Amino acid sequence: MSTPAAPKQQEDYKLKDMKPQLGERWPHGGLRGGGGWISSERATSTYDLVEQMFYLYVRVEKAKDLPTNSVTGSCDPYVEVKLGNYKGKTQHFQKRTNPEWKQVFAFSKERIQASLLEVYVRDKEVVTRDDYIGKVVFDMHEVPTRVPPDSPLAPQWYRLEDRQGNSKVRGEIMLAVWMGTQADEAFPESWHSDAASVQGEGVFNIRSKVYVSPKLWYLRVNVIEAQDVEPLDRGQPPQAFVKAHVGKQVLKTKICPTRTTNPLWNEDLIFVTAEPFEEQLTLTVENKVTSAKDEVMGRIVLPLTIFERRLDHRPVHSRWFNLEKYGFGVLEGDKRHEQKFSSRVHLRVCLEGAYHVLDESTMYISDVRPTVRQLWKNPVGILEVGILSAQGLLQMKTKDGRGTTDAYCVAKYGQKWVRTRTIIESFNPKWNEQYTWEVYDPCTVITLGVFDNCHLGGNEKPAAGGGSQKDSRIGKVRIRLSTLEMDRIYTNSYPLLVLHPSGLKKMGELQLAVRFTCLSLANIIYLYGHPLLPKMHYLQPFTVNQLESLRFEAMNIVASRLGRAEPPLRKEVVEYMLDVDSHMWSMRRSKANFYRIVSLFAGAISMSRWLREVCHWKNPVTSVLVHVLFFILICYPELILPTIFLYMFLIGIWNYRFRPRHPPHMDTKVSWAEAVHADELDEEFDTFPTSKLQDVVRMRYDKLRSVAGRIQTVVGDIATQGERFQALLSWRDTRATSLFIIFCLIAAVILYVTPFRIIALVAGLFWLRHPRFRSKLPTVPSNFFRRLPSRADSML
Repeated sequence: MSTPAAPKQQEDYKLKDMKPQLGERWPHGGLRGGGGWISSERATSTYDLVEQMFYLYVRVEKAKDLPTNSVTGSCDPYVEVKLGNYKGKTQHFQKRTNPEWKQVFAFSKERIQASLLEVYVRDKEVVTRDDYIGKVVFDMHEVPTRVPPDSPLAPQWYRLEDRQGNSKVRGEIMLAVWMGTQADEAFPESWHSDAASVQGEGVFNIRSKVYVSPKLWYLRVNVIEAQDVEPLDRGQPPQAFVKAHVGKQVLKTKICPTRTTNPLWNEDLIFVTAEPFEEQLTLTVENKVTSAKDEVMGRIVLPLTIFERRLDHRPVHSRWFNLEKYGFGVLEGDKRHEQKFSSRVHLRVCLEGAYHVLDESTMYISDVRPTVRQLWKNPVGILEVGILSAQGLLQMKTKDGRGTTDAYCVAKYGQKWVRTRTIIESFNPKWNEQYTWEVYDPCTVITLGVFDNCHLGGNEKPAAGGGSQKDSRIGKVRIRLSTLEMDRIYTNSYPLLVLHPSGLKKMGELQLAVRFTCLSLANIIYLYGHPLLPKMHYLQPFTVNQLESLRFEAMNIVASRLGRAEPPLRKEVVEYMLDVDSHMWSMRRSKANFYRIVSLFAGAISMSRWLREVCHWKNPVTSVLVHVLFFILICYPELILPTIFLYMFLIGIWNYRFRPRHPPHMDTKVSWAEAVHADELDEEFDTFPTSKLQDVVRMRYDKLRSVAGRIQTVVGDIATQGERFQALLSWRDTRATSLFIIFCLIAAVILYVTPFRIIALVAGLFWLRHPRFRSKLPTVPSNFFRRLPSRADSML
């Protein structure tokens, strides 16, 4: 009996509609003559997919003519911006009376309670209290408003005042103060009042940034042959093979089948590399001395910039390269010249520009363009995503003895990655940041992930205790663009569902606003009839194993390059977004995929049941109508195909009423995440190779053997049925084959002299005959087929 909480939990896992106040909305009222708020409501399309968030911006440019300290004779100035309980400070300069800071401070309007903004200039002291130099005070009601795309507000010089504000003192400071929104150009680089607790390098790790994936290439090295390669033991010709290195990638050719000093391979080695090319191609020709020992006979190092960039399937020119004799150093340089002939290798190397380098699973691919820009088509649409907020996030770590979460969101589509600002210590963070991508193919997927920032420079500890300082996964959302209606704004709250070793857990909700704008409907329709990937993937395809290994290397390169940005997009984030572990074995995924296949045949199974009921006259009226339809189709066979297509058209029109109103999201039933066994989850989260105890591994191995045994039986049955078909004419059973060919001769004569309509009518009436004329025993053809031999008799 289901508990009352179960339906509520199911509802909690579903997509929810939202009605946020999108667009730039400005309040009424304000002062005329330049100060205060704009006097009318204004909505622009620049930031129309997010909720408006107001900020007070203070730009501290520079100061001049600051007085020196009467004791030290110098001035180490810094600026303190104070608004109520919030304080922000610039860095201090040593012995500078005309410092330049060029720093912007942003204070959230929601948290502003003070009516005065105070800007202090102070002199940094090591021992005593910092000296007061002067201040400037602003009335919050007089602060002007700036609306992008207006030009930035020009900073002005302000004379400093004494503590009481009654008189001016020596020194001036250049400031600009305005009220704006998150659409302001100063927003990403600003110091934010809600992140005042972040210190040191953590300040750089909370800013919003846009990243671009490196330009990836496939490097094809066709190793053709080598000449005059000699082993150390010249009495025996070598068993030669070539080993190639590009960075950490190592590939080998097969061993030449003949022992010779002029080996031939003609084998392709495929690598992944990225611009700018930092690695080199290192080739070594080696001799297989024993199974455990390889001897290097020659070596060459080639920069990648010398190779041709291929834009189509036409072969590039091959080249001979001289090999350096391995082991000859500077002291033995003369021995090189003693050799009469130099060993050399014949290569055909090119950088493949007409392929798309896969760094993500083809199931969730977000970009299908080839490497070379000249081969790109025009964009067919624009994707705009407003990352609004998250709701109900769980505690991810403890800080100062209390649970907290410092969340940020990452979105990946095509080569462009975006990272929102980190909202400090909030379970309901509001980002309200909008980003735009060009769309080159609508059958692509945008991926958004939410993470907990563990690099803020504080004393954070993971919630589970222990562990290294990695940004923790909170959840992920995928949206396929082809499921979106054009020019419609989708505002939904997506559940962030994550599988843990303890089971399925909802980590919170991510609220998004998404719009796919069509630029050319004709181009989109054109794309539906063309291959998803560039044509080189079909003209010269890679094997499945090659694609998997190349994708892994491409992912490593992307993670390495993005990890060197500032702030870095860390490896654990990139791996999670690119589904690096999607190929790993999982009993849960296997069950989910099996039931997906079963659901595909559900319609065919239902149709077969209905036909069986018709044949057995369960409903006589339906059986009579089917007979009438059958007679019509026999009399007018030219109506069969038009009837089928018209039926599918009508079904499609009928289903339009029930079309999905929301984008698809993570489905717990399809994923088999709710009914998964605890041991299966523990196995899914196990490392590779395993780190479990021997008894656990033995138990799982036995379970896998039992599953594989059932699969083995099914595969054997399929093979048996196929071999029985072959046995019809193979004379393995001479009597059966004789009967079958005599039947074929009689059937050929009957079909030759009898019109096809009569044959079809008789066969149909026989198939639809009343149960009174049916036998419960198997039919003659079935009995005959099951008696045919198969090769199962020959199996050990």
